[in-house]
Amino acid sequence: MNAEELKALEVEKTVDARGTACPGPLLEAKRAITSVSKGGIMEVLSSDEGTNEDIPLWSKKVGHEYLGNVEEAGYWRLFVKRGK
Repeated sequence: MNAEELKALEVEKTVDARGTACPGPLLEAKRAITSVSKGGIMEVLSSDEGTNEDIPLWSKKVGHEYLGNVEEAGYWRLFVKRGK
């Protein structure tokens, strides 16, 4: 998905993990995904660049779909579709 498509997604849950270092954003995402309905979209806001590797790997490993990220001023918005 391109940046415009990602920005247009209807997000069910937003996790604001800006200002936390690895593994903070990933741990917050793991906790939050349980409150997203199957097929729902979770958005993770993170200022830690390592999250761009952690979230896609975790998503694939546990059966969710990583949709992509959008870089904003000083942080990233990462999108995950709950798979199970």
